[in-house]
Amino acid sequence: MEWNSPVKFVKGVGERRARALEQMGITTPGELIYHVPRRYLDRSTISPINQLTVGAEATVVGRVTGVKMVRGKRRPYFQLVITDDTGFLTCRWFNGAQWLADRFNKDDVVAVSGKIDFFGGLQISHPDFDILSDDKSNPINTGMIMPLYPSTQALQKVGLDSRGFRRVLKPLMPALKHMVPDPLPEPVQRNYHLLPLADALEQAHFPDSLSHLNAGRDRLKFDELFFMQLLLAIRSSAVVRKTKRNQYEQPGDILDSQYKLLPYDLTDAQKRVVREIWNDLNSPHPMNRLLQGDVGSGKTVVSLLSAAIAAGNGYQTALMAPTEILAEQHYQNAVKFFEGSPIRSVLLTGSHTPAQKKEIYKALKSGYYHLAVGTHALIQGKVEFKNLQLVIIDEQHRFGVVQRGDLIEKAADADVLVMTATPIPRTLSMTIYGDLAVSILDEMPKNRQPIITRRVDVAKLGRVYDFVRQEIQAGHQAFVVYPLIEESEKIDLEAATKGYDHLSTQVFPEFKLALLHGRMSGTEKEAVMSAFAKNEIQILVSTTVIEVGIDIPNATVMLIENAERFGLTQLHQLRGRIGRGTHRSVCVLVQRKPNPESTHRLEIMVKTSDGFKIAEEDLKIRGTGDLFGTRQHGLPNLKLADLVTDAEILREARKAAFEVVDDDPQLRKSHHAGLRHVVLTEFNDLLGFAKIG
Repeated sequence: MEWNSPVKFVKGVGERRARALEQMGITTPGELIYHVPRRYLDRSTISPINQLTVGAEATVVGRVTGVKMVRGKRRPYFQLVITDDTGFLTCRWFNGAQWLADRFNKDDVVAVSGKIDFFGGLQISHPDFDILSDDKSNPINTGMIMPLYPSTQALQKVGLDSRGFRRVLKPLMPALKHMVPDPLPEPVQRNYHLLPLADALEQAHFPDSLSHLNAGRDRLKFDELFFMQLLLAIRSSAVVRKTKRNQYEQPGDILDSQYKLLPYDLTDAQKRVVREIWNDLNSPHPMNRLLQGDVGSGKTVVSLLSAAIAAGNGYQTALMAPTEILAEQHYQNAVKFFEGSPIRSVLLTGSHTPAQKKEIYKALKSGYYHLAVGTHALIQGKVEFKNLQLVIIDEQHRFGVVQRGDLIEKAADADVLVMTATPIPRTLSMTIYGDLAVSILDEMPKNRQPIITRRVDVAKLGRVYDFVRQEIQAGHQAFVVYPLIEESEKIDLEAATKGYDHLSTQVFPEFKLALLHGRMSGTEKEAVMSAFAKNEIQILVSTTVIEVGIDIPNATVMLIENAERFGLTQLHQLRGRIGRGTHRSVCVLVQRKPNPESTHRLEIMVKTSDGFKIAEEDLKIRGTGDLFGTRQHGLPNLKLADLVTDAEILREARKAAFEVVDDDPQLRKSHHAGLRHVVLTEFNDLLGFAKIG
């Protein structure tokens, strides 16, 4: 059997099963072998029925004592009763009832998993299930570890449930050593104590023991993380090997004059980061650096000082932001920051008229503007720079890797500074930004007041409104933010609009309120924000469009409606819109639908303002996929490895990958032939982004 031959030729598969497997992306014996179990059954993972707890997730193995279709009030459902000799458990399915009724027989040994409920007895609704055997014996009693495979209804219809997969895969195991090419060099396997790949796959499918199972899965996780890091290492190495055509002579007079004009002292962290950036700019190789800092830590000042260095050396800077509001905010900050200096700034967004864009294009090409601030309009085809050398990308995880690449392509060998105010856990940073040098602003400016955070329920809203009223009467301002109810901008806007109408007519008729949302034009948004900045508007009702980039020092209250609907990182970003002045600021989290899970999350916000701690908790709760999709970063997906639980494997895989590339950047050495083959065949589409952070 060849690794890449059609899967239909595997004994026990055939044409019909091959078609079902193809729907899951399995077309070859190699892909079939990498279809590893989703979980395993052994004594340690099974709960006796008499020890089940209502509300808990559990797996039960038992013998089927009853199967029947039940005529329900609305529709029939299928009911299964199992026993493990300590008690009875009822399972009910309302969807696909007839198909399920044909799947089970009395005396089958089955494993069911789900949330335990109580309705006239212990029960699970719509449990996951696996039929383990056709006879009365319980395979768990033999002490074996039984693999349970991911499946679909289509696969189960052709007999490829867990039993079917075990029957097909078991005969392939003796041939693995001849079928499976092991790409990892022997020194890497030896230094990191890894099982050979064939052994690892066999133990993942049919483990001899828990320790062998863990060793097998750890090798497979290591491979996933290793190749992700290998791509990042190749990407980083490609930048390091390049030589810039433009050289910086000195930090320049403009930086010196701007530094002296600052009305405050930079923090030690800001000074350190500016030095790190200057060292990169002064290097013969392009800068590829991530500037990571919590909300309010002073990234904007650092980025503008970097632009001053570029201008002082005769180069242009492009600063790209993901939204028009954030771009406009950066532009206003730049104009104010460079007032009285020779640096000329321009804003370029999609809201400009064709005539305005034409004038801006002409001026950028002539070199008239030193700093161009904008959205993705900066990377459109007609935009040309005279001598763009510094590219600053803010909140870069909101851009796809292709968009970032388009901007960088406008400046061959450009120095790239990536900024984010979203604190990123170290494990996630090693994947998303693993090819970048990292600078962290871990110190807040001295004038920043700590923000008080409170969680309240609807019953206390009256007191909250009274507090908001007091703050406004004292001359301060407030934000009220409504969440994205569904993945729909229309519904998002509807919630905010209703909230605005209620607050402006029923709660705060004596104050001036305004509504801000993503469907407004750039001119409309700018007018609202300008009025809010001048305190002509006391309360700004908004959607999450204000999550980043709004800087109003006089705003002291952030009231977040339906706070339970937000992720922790997003809540932290919103909270960072206040506390920017010298006054005490308060963030109020209104929890409209309390439950233990959301209460736990919101209490994390109450207890800490450390963005990195919050990000770690968010990662544990939501997983990496919800925070950042790795696909948009030009990285392979992870099937087994988990960035939260497998952090140590990630560190070792990263170390090994960077050691390999340091030794052999092009993977040309003979013992790296397997690595080179995998990179070129499986990840060739990602190599085009090798120079993109």
